[in-house]
Amino acid sequence: MNEPKTLVDAIRFFADPDVCLDMMVKLRWPNGVACPTCGSMDVSFISTRRIWKCKADHAKRQFSVKVGTIFEDSPMSLDKWLTAIWLITNAKNGVSSYEIARDLGVTQKSAWFMMHRIRTAMDTESSDKFSGKVEVDETFIGGKARFMHKDKRAEKIHGTGGMGKTAVMGLLERHGPDNDGSRVRTKVVADRRRGTLSTEVRQRVTAGSEVFTDALKSYNDLSDEYIHQVIDHAEEYVRGQVHTNGIENFWSLLKRAIKGTYVNVEPFHLFRYLDEESFRYNTRHTDDATRFTKVAKGVTGKRLTYAQLTGGAVTTPA
Repeated sequence: MNEPKTLVDAIRFFADPDVCLDMMVKLRWPNGVACPTCGSMDVSFISTRRIWKCKADHAKRQFSVKVGTIFEDSPMSLDKWLTAIWLITNAKNGVSSYEIARDLGVTQKSAWFMMHRIRTAMDTESSDKFSGKVEVDETFIGGKARFMHKDKRAEKIHGTGGMGKTAVMGLLERHGPDNDGSRVRTKVVADRRRGTLSTEVRQRVTAGSEVFTDALKSYNDLSDEYIHQVIDHAEEYVRGQVHTNGIENFWSLLKRAIKGTYVNVEPFHLFRYLDEESFRYNTRHTDDATRFTKVAKGVTGKRLTYAQLTGGAVTTPA
Protein backbone atom coordinates (compact mmCIF):
# COMPACT_ATOMS: atom_id res chain seq x y z
CA MET A 1 0.00 0.00 0.00
CA ASN A 2 1.28 3.46 -0.90
CA GLU A 3 2.01 5.95 1.87
CA PRO A 4 -1.02 8.07 2.88
CA LYS A 5 -1.83 11.38 1.25
CA THR A 6 -5.10 12.20 3.04
CA LEU A 7 -6.60 11.60 6.49
CA VAL A 8 -8.73 8.73 5.16
CA ASP A 9 -5.63 7.13 3.65
CA ALA A 10 -3.75 7.64 6.93
CA ILE A 11 -6.43 5.91 9.03
CA ARG A 12 -6.44 2.90 6.70
CA PHE A 13 -2.65 2.86 6.47
CA PHE A 14 -2.05 2.99 10.23
CA ALA A 15 -4.64 0.30 10.98
CA ASP A 16 -2.02 -2.40 10.38
CA PRO A 17 0.56 -2.54 13.22
CA ASP A 18 3.16 -4.14 10.93
CA VAL A 19 2.80 -1.28 8.45
CA CYS A 20 3.23 1.26 11.28
CA LEU A 21 6.35 -0.54 12.48
CA ASP A 22 7.85 -0.72 8.98
CA MET A 23 7.24 3.00 8.44
CA MET A 24 8.93 4.02 11.69
CA VAL A 25 11.86 1.68 11.03
CA LYS A 26 12.42 3.27 7.59
CA LEU A 27 12.18 6.79 9.00
CA ARG A 28 14.40 6.13 12.02
CA TRP A 29 16.93 3.67 10.57
CA PRO A 30 17.13 4.26 6.80
CA ASN A 31 20.46 2.39 6.68
CA GLY A 32 19.35 -0.54 8.85
CA VAL A 33 18.26 -1.09 12.45
CA ALA A 34 20.91 -0.09 15.01
CA CYS A 35 20.99 -0.64 18.75
CA PRO A 36 20.08 2.64 20.57
CA THR A 37 22.54 1.78 23.37
CA CYS A 38 25.74 0.84 21.53
CA GLY A 39 24.96 1.65 17.90
CA SER A 40 25.67 -1.87 16.68
CA MET A 41 23.75 -3.09 13.64
CA ASP A 42 24.30 -6.71 14.60
CA VAL A 43 20.78 -7.24 15.93
CA SER A 44 18.08 -9.89 15.60
CA PHE A 45 14.33 -9.28 15.29
CA ILE A 46 11.91 -11.03 17.66
CA SER A 47 8.76 -11.05 15.51
CA THR A 48 6.41 -12.33 18.24
CA ARG A 49 7.08 -9.18 20.31
CA ARG A 50 8.05 -6.78 17.51
CA ILE A 51 11.33 -5.90 19.22
CA TRP A 52 15.03 -6.36 18.49
CA LYS A 53 17.88 -7.84 20.49
CA CYS A 54 21.43 -6.57 20.22
CA LYS A 55 24.05 -9.34 20.03
CA ALA A 56 26.63 -7.24 21.90
CA ASP A 57 27.00 -7.84 25.62
CA HIS A 58 25.59 -4.85 27.51
CA ALA A 59 22.56 -3.72 29.48
CA LYS A 60 19.27 -3.03 27.70
CA ARG A 61 20.04 -5.35 24.79
CA GLN A 62 16.37 -5.63 23.87
CA PHE A 63 14.72 -2.56 22.38
CA SER A 64 11.68 -1.50 20.40
CA VAL A 65 11.28 1.20 17.79
CA LYS A 66 9.91 3.46 20.56
CA VAL A 67 13.12 3.49 22.61
CA GLY A 68 14.93 6.81 22.36
CA THR A 69 11.90 8.63 20.92
CA ILE A 70 8.95 10.64 22.21
CA PHE A 71 7.03 7.33 22.24
CA GLU A 72 9.27 5.70 24.85
CA ASP A 73 7.45 4.13 27.83
CA SER A 74 4.09 4.90 26.24
CA PRO A 75 1.48 2.12 26.32
CA MET A 76 -0.20 3.67 23.27
CA SER A 77 0.21 1.67 20.09
CA LEU A 78 1.93 3.19 17.06
CA ASP A 79 -1.33 3.42 15.11
CA LYS A 80 -2.70 5.91 17.65
CA TRP A 81 0.56 7.83 17.83
CA LEU A 82 0.89 8.18 14.07
CA THR A 83 -2.76 9.16 13.66
CA ALA A 84 -2.32 11.82 16.36
CA ILE A 85 0.77 13.17 14.56
CA TRP A 86 -1.18 13.37 11.31
CA LEU A 87 -4.06 15.22 12.98
CA ILE A 88 -2.01 17.81 14.84
CA THR A 89 0.45 18.55 12.03
CA ASN A 90 -2.29 19.10 9.46
CA ALA A 91 -4.85 21.01 11.56
CA LYS A 92 -4.92 24.60 10.29
CA ASN A 93 -5.78 26.18 13.65
CA GLY A 94 -4.57 23.44 15.97
CA VAL A 95 -6.60 20.65 17.51
CA SER A 96 -7.79 20.30 21.10
CA SER A 97 -6.74 17.39 23.29
CA TYR A 98 -10.45 16.74 23.89
CA GLU A 99 -10.93 16.19 20.16
CA ILE A 100 -7.87 13.94 19.94
CA ALA A 101 -9.17 11.95 22.91
CA ARG A 102 -12.52 11.38 21.18
CA ASP A 103 -10.91 10.48 17.85
CA LEU A 104 -8.43 8.00 19.33
CA GLY A 105 -10.56 6.57 22.14
CA VAL A 106 -8.17 7.61 24.92
CA THR A 107 -8.56 9.83 27.96
CA GLN A 108 -8.16 13.58 27.63
CA LYS A 109 -5.21 13.45 30.01
CA SER A 110 -3.44 10.91 27.78
CA ALA A 111 -4.22 12.94 24.65
CA TRP A 112 -2.87 16.11 26.29
CA PHE A 113 0.37 14.31 27.17
CA MET A 114 0.65 12.87 23.66
CA MET A 115 0.18 16.27 22.04
CA HIS A 116 2.91 17.90 24.09
CA ARG A 117 5.32 15.15 23.14
CA ILE A 118 4.40 15.62 19.48
CA ARG A 119 5.03 19.36 19.85
CA THR A 120 8.50 18.46 21.12
CA ALA A 121 9.08 16.62 17.82
CA MET A 122 7.88 19.74 15.96
CA ASP A 123 10.87 21.69 17.24
CA THR A 124 12.89 21.23 14.05
CA GLU A 125 14.60 24.65 14.06
CA SER A 126 18.05 24.65 12.47
CA SER A 127 21.04 26.60 13.73
CA ASP A 128 21.43 28.72 10.58
CA LYS A 129 20.87 32.44 10.97
CA PHE A 130 18.25 34.50 9.15
CA SER A 131 19.50 36.89 6.48
CA GLY A 132 18.25 39.26 3.79
CA LYS A 133 15.16 41.14 4.96
CA VAL A 134 14.11 40.26 8.52
CA GLU A 135 11.15 41.58 10.49
CA VAL A 136 11.40 41.66 14.27
CA ASP A 137 8.55 42.19 16.69
CA GLU A 138 7.27 41.13 20.09
CA THR A 139 3.85 40.48 21.57
CA PHE A 140 2.20 39.43 24.80
CA ILE A 141 0.25 36.21 25.32
CA GLY A 142 -2.35 36.06 28.07
CA GLY A 143 -5.99 36.52 28.94
CA LYS A 144 -7.73 39.86 28.53
CA ALA A 145 -8.55 41.63 31.77
CA ARG A 146 -12.20 42.20 30.80
CA PHE A 147 -12.78 38.43 30.54
CA MET A 148 -11.36 37.62 33.98
CA HIS A 149 -13.26 37.15 37.20
CA LYS A 150 -12.70 40.20 39.39
CA ASP A 151 -10.64 38.17 41.88
CA LYS A 152 -8.34 36.90 39.14
CA ARG A 153 -8.13 40.37 37.63
CA ALA A 154 -7.10 41.87 40.95
CA GLU A 155 -4.48 39.14 41.39
CA LYS A 156 -2.88 39.37 37.93
CA ILE A 157 -3.48 42.86 36.55
CA HIS A 158 -1.59 45.65 38.28
CA GLY A 159 -0.98 47.95 35.32
CA THR A 160 -1.56 48.31 31.59
CA GLY A 161 -0.25 46.71 28.39
CA GLY A 162 1.47 43.40 28.98
CA MET A 163 1.11 43.32 32.74
CA GLY A 164 0.34 39.77 33.85
CA LYS A 165 1.10 38.33 30.38
CA THR A 166 4.03 36.45 28.85
CA ALA A 167 6.35 38.26 26.42
CA VAL A 168 7.15 36.50 23.14
CA MET A 169 9.65 37.64 20.52
CA GLY A 170 9.41 36.74 16.85
CA LEU A 171 11.63 37.06 13.78
CA LEU A 172 10.39 36.62 10.21
CA GLU A 173 12.75 36.17 7.28
CA ARG A 174 11.01 37.39 4.15
CA HIS A 175 10.97 34.90 1.25
CA GLY A 176 13.43 32.57 2.99
CA PRO A 177 16.13 30.45 1.32
CA ASP A 178 15.58 29.77 -2.40
CA ASN A 179 12.63 32.20 -2.32
CA ASP A 180 10.34 29.44 -0.97
CA GLY A 181 8.28 31.60 1.37
CA SER A 182 8.84 33.50 4.60
CA ARG A 183 9.77 31.60 7.73
CA VAL A 184 9.56 32.50 11.41
CA ARG A 185 11.31 31.78 14.70
CA THR A 186 9.83 32.55 18.07
CA LYS A 187 10.97 32.55 21.66
CA VAL A 188 9.52 33.31 25.09
CA VAL A 189 11.55 36.20 26.55
CA ALA A 190 11.81 37.60 30.04
CA ASP A 191 11.11 41.22 29.04
CA ARG A 192 11.30 43.78 26.24
CA ARG A 193 14.50 45.46 27.38
CA ARG A 194 17.38 46.19 25.03
CA GLY A 195 19.66 43.63 26.60
CA THR A 196 17.11 40.91 25.88
CA LEU A 197 15.75 41.81 22.43
CA SER A 198 18.92 43.17 20.85
CA THR A 199 20.90 40.13 21.99
CA GLU A 200 18.37 37.76 20.43
CA VAL A 201 18.54 39.60 17.10
CA ARG A 202 22.34 39.44 17.03
CA GLN A 203 22.31 35.72 17.80
CA ARG A 204 19.73 34.84 15.15
CA VAL A 205 20.32 37.29 12.27
CA THR A 206 23.39 37.53 10.03
CA ALA A 207 25.28 40.82 10.28
CA GLY A 208 24.62 43.17 7.37
CA SER A 209 21.00 42.05 6.91
CA GLU A 210 18.10 44.49 6.65
CA VAL A 211 16.18 44.49 9.92
CA PHE A 212 12.71 46.05 10.17
CA THR A 213 11.27 46.89 13.60
CA ASP A 214 8.74 49.19 15.17
CA ALA A 215 9.82 52.27 17.14
CA LEU A 216 10.53 50.42 20.39
CA LYS A 217 13.72 51.94 21.84
CA SER A 218 15.12 48.51 22.72
CA TYR A 219 16.08 48.11 19.04
CA ASN A 220 17.90 51.45 18.73
CA ASP A 221 21.41 49.98 18.87
CA LEU A 222 20.95 47.57 15.93
CA SER A 223 22.20 50.07 13.33
CA ASP A 224 25.83 49.34 14.21
CA GLU A 225 25.57 45.83 12.74
CA TYR A 226 22.48 45.87 10.51
CA ILE A 227 20.64 48.04 8.01
CA HIS A 228 18.04 48.95 10.60
CA GLN A 229 14.82 50.57 9.39
CA VAL A 230 12.03 51.65 11.74
CA ILE A 231 8.29 52.04 11.21
CA ASP A 232 6.56 54.18 13.83
CA HIS A 233 3.06 52.80 14.24
CA ALA A 234 1.90 56.05 15.82
CA GLU A 235 2.30 57.64 12.38
CA GLU A 236 2.08 54.86 9.76
CA TYR A 237 2.05 51.09 9.29
CA VAL A 238 3.75 50.75 5.89
CA ARG A 239 6.42 52.79 4.14
CA GLY A 240 7.43 50.96 0.99
CA GLN A 241 9.10 47.74 2.12
CA VAL A 242 9.51 49.04 5.67
CA HIS A 243 6.88 47.31 7.81
CA THR A 244 6.38 44.45 10.27
CA ASN A 245 3.11 43.20 8.78
CA GLY A 246 4.46 39.71 8.13
CA ILE A 247 5.34 38.90 11.74
CA GLU A 248 2.18 40.62 12.95
CA ASN A 249 0.18 38.34 10.67
CA PHE A 250 1.90 35.39 12.35
CA TRP A 251 0.91 36.76 15.78
CA SER A 252 -2.73 36.82 14.66
CA LEU A 253 -2.53 33.17 13.55
CA LEU A 254 -0.90 32.18 16.84
CA LYS A 255 -3.47 33.97 18.99
CA ARG A 256 -6.34 32.60 16.92
CA ALA A 257 -5.13 29.06 17.62
CA ILE A 258 -4.60 29.72 21.33
CA LYS A 259 -7.86 31.55 21.96
CA GLY A 260 -10.02 29.60 19.52
CA THR A 261 -8.71 26.06 20.04
CA TYR A 262 -6.64 25.76 23.21
CA VAL A 263 -8.45 28.48 25.20
CA ASN A 264 -6.02 28.33 28.12
CA VAL A 265 -2.25 27.96 27.82
CA GLU A 266 -0.04 28.07 30.88
CA PRO A 267 3.17 30.16 30.54
CA PHE A 268 5.14 27.05 31.56
CA HIS A 269 4.01 25.29 28.35
CA LEU A 270 3.83 28.25 25.98
CA PHE A 271 7.12 27.56 24.17
CA ARG A 272 5.78 24.24 22.87
CA TYR A 273 2.70 25.93 21.41
CA LEU A 274 5.09 28.39 19.75
CA ASP A 275 7.00 25.45 18.26
CA GLU A 276 3.73 24.02 16.94
CA GLU A 277 2.55 27.24 15.31
CA SER A 278 6.01 28.05 13.92
CA PHE A 279 6.22 24.58 12.38
CA ARG A 280 2.75 24.97 10.88
CA TYR A 281 3.65 28.37 9.40
CA ASN A 282 7.03 27.31 8.05
CA THR A 283 5.58 24.24 6.31
CA ARG A 284 2.43 25.92 5.00
CA HIS A 285 3.49 25.42 1.36
CA THR A 286 4.05 21.67 1.75
CA ASP A 287 1.44 18.90 1.53
CA ASP A 288 -0.03 16.91 4.42
CA ALA A 289 2.15 13.86 3.85
CA THR A 290 5.37 15.91 3.84
CA ARG A 291 4.46 17.68 7.08
CA PHE A 292 3.63 14.36 8.72
CA THR A 293 6.91 12.77 7.61
CA LYS A 294 8.93 15.74 8.85
CA VAL A 295 7.48 15.40 12.36
CA ALA A 296 7.66 11.58 12.35
CA LYS A 297 11.39 11.87 11.57
CA GLY A 298 11.76 14.35 14.44
CA VAL A 299 10.57 11.98 17.18
CA THR A 300 14.01 10.41 17.66
CA GLY A 301 16.41 11.68 20.32
CA LYS A 302 13.73 13.62 22.16
CA ARG A 303 12.14 12.66 25.45
CA LEU A 304 9.46 14.30 27.55
CA THR A 305 8.24 12.60 30.73
CA TYR A 306 4.99 13.41 32.49
CA ALA A 307 6.92 14.69 35.51
CA GLN A 308 8.88 17.09 33.30
CA LEU A 309 5.71 18.20 31.56
CA THR A 310 3.63 18.93 34.63
CA GLY A 311 6.29 20.07 37.08
CA GLY A 312 4.03 18.76 39.82
CA ALA A 313 0.89 20.35 38.33
CA VAL A 314 -2.30 18.31 38.05
CA THR A 315 -4.32 20.53 35.71
CA THR A 316 -4.56 19.52 32.06
CA PRO A 317 -5.86 22.33 29.82
CA ALA A 318 -6.86 21.71 26.19
